[in-house]
Amino acid sequence: MNIPILLISVVLFFVLFFGIGFLLNMLLRMSWIMAIIYPLVCIWIIAQDDIRLIDYFRQPSTAFTSLGSEIASLQVADITILLSGFLGAITSGIVIRMLRKSGYQMF
Repeated sequence: MNIPILLISVVLFFVLFFGIGFLLNMLLRMSWIMAIIYPLVCIWIIAQDDIRLIDYFRQPSTAFTSLGSEIASLQVADITILLSGFLGAITSGIVIRMLRKSGYQMF
């Protein structure tokens, strides 16, 4: 992966999940909702296309083994991009807490 593509992807994931997390925090009044949901989003991004969601309940050993091998095969760039999204989700929780402490009320 090229360095410019990596940098753009890191910034994009940070801003994307910061924005989604900020909006969810504003609407649902739960400061850490996106930080809780984000690992599920990561699994959905990483998971193979041939394994459906229901297979995690019907055939958990096969599905989780496949998911484990997919996670183990991630490159450093992929991990960096996913971590930047997680940092964006956490930052949105911190910002919304600071805004509420300062007296701002959303909705």
